[in-house]
Amino acid sequence: MTRERLYLYDTTLRDGQQTQGVQFSTSEKLRITAVLDALGVDYIEGGWPGANPTDSEYFAQVGAMRPVLAAFGMTKRAGRSAENDDVLAAVLNADTPAVCLVGKSHSFHVATALGIANAENTENIRASIVHVVAQGREALFDAEHFFDGYAADPAYALEAVHAAHDAGARWIVLCDTNGGSLPADVGRVVDAVIASGIPGDRLGIHTHNDTEHAVANTLAAVLAGARQIQGTLNGLGERCGNANLTTLIPTLLLKEPFASRFETGVTLEALKGLKKASRVLDDILNRVPAKQAAYVGVSAFAHKAGLHASAIAKDPTTYEHVDPALVGNARVVPMSNQAGQSNLRERLVQAGLDVARDDPALPRILDRIKEMESRGYSYDTAQASFELLARAELGLLPAFFEVKRYRVTVERRRDKRGRMVSLSEAVVVVKVGGEKVLNVSESTGPDGSDRGPVNALSRALAKDLGPYQAIIDDLRLVDFKVRITDGGTEAVTRVIIDSADGQGRTWSTVGVSANIVDASFDALLDAINWKLIRDGAVAEK
Repeated sequence: MTRERLYLYDTTLRDGQQTQGVQFSTSEKLRITAVLDALGVDYIEGGWPGANPTDSEYFAQVGAMRPVLAAFGMTKRAGRSAENDDVLAAVLNADTPAVCLVGKSHSFHVATALGIANAENTENIRASIVHVVAQGREALFDAEHFFDGYAADPAYALEAVHAAHDAGARWIVLCDTNGGSLPADVGRVVDAVIASGIPGDRLGIHTHNDTEHAVANTLAAVLAGARQIQGTLNGLGERCGNANLTTLIPTLLLKEPFASRFETGVTLEALKGLKKASRVLDDILNRVPAKQAAYVGVSAFAHKAGLHASAIAKDPTTYEHVDPALVGNARVVPMSNQAGQSNLRERLVQAGLDVARDDPALPRILDRIKEMESRGYSYDTAQASFELLARAELGLLPAFFEVKRYRVTVERRRDKRGRMVSLSEAVVVVKVGGEKVLNVSESTGPDGSDRGPVNALSRALAKDLGPYQAIIDDLRLVDFKVRITDGGTEAVTRVIIDSADGQGRTWSTVGVSANIVDASFDALLDAINWKLIRDGAVAEK
């Protein structure tokens, strides 16, 4: 059976940029473009030329690529011709192969937001699309508020989209702008649009996630006949976000009935880069990756219960709906005081530790985990620290260096302007290969502001580790979480540190102490030791 083609339209650079707190630089937009190109999307919506300098600069620099580049704008304004609308002209001046124009398809918005008659809005849509097509561009019409508009006034909603279709638009994109529609409604309305005379291979779907149904609504539209899918990486977007392409793409390629009925521009080989693509965006945004994100989250294939881990060891399909390797992810068997030997053996295998079933170290490791978690540790969320604990019990933990002492001071003093400012300084003395090394670091940012005692400690510890320095130079702290496990004057602090490196790896370590600095130092120390082990460092004698 011949599979039908679905076209993936990414709007991370435009709609994704409307996320609260997100503003891409031109270089960041170019980096995301390269990721999308490698992934295999069909269209990249680069932004709104003329709306801000960054978008205009992006279109000037982006150059040729495989996906179709689209510029976004709005239909011409009332009271002027399409040829004399400077806002529309700025969009066309970006000289992109495709142009996507948004226009009203809800009579309530026509009257309330635009203050014009329905007939005038329809003419604005028609004239704008005609003008775009006359310039030799592929025209797309984003029918804003279409599903709400259809519910309130189906005759006008259809009139608006037919105006764009009849004027030559290649794609009519039905938008659930407020994100309040549900899958059954979306499927029924797409059916109605096709029945009205606009074929499915001219229809696109653009959904928002305000009811957590953006992906489901998109899939419902595809099953009803829509053939273009709009969305963003990691579901980025205004309010609650857009349809998440990192969820939609693997679902379309790996799940029935989509896998056998449809094809996209994303190959199974490119799909293996999906997690990495997701992480690139998180890195640009300086955000911690969502652990429970479908397919690409670190917890997406995590199996904590002993019953699950035992079954997984026999056949992964018992508790995994797809092979994690297909999307560039990996199986995780967390360790906690709920774990049994099935979890433990599986986790040791993943860490590259081949331990016999009757090895007496196994029950010792479990006992040690339970003891440490009773003191406030959590290995469920700190897999790297678990691995180091297990290696210690197995006698397989190299001693790369020895920490002789460390000190952190926080000083409050007046600057030249008479303001009270803080300055954190850390001193760490380590012994490497028989020689002592003293590292000192102040925690100051580019603007001279204090970044805190933990930052100072981290920088001092990783400042000079002799023969190991080249290995840890690309290590960076991604997230720092603190939790008080026991209250009162004898409170115990748990610190979880997420680290990453230039190879795209991320790992978590834990430290526990009544002193937050000590807890942080232990977690930092684990982070460095784990990376040294994984990168094959050899302990100095």
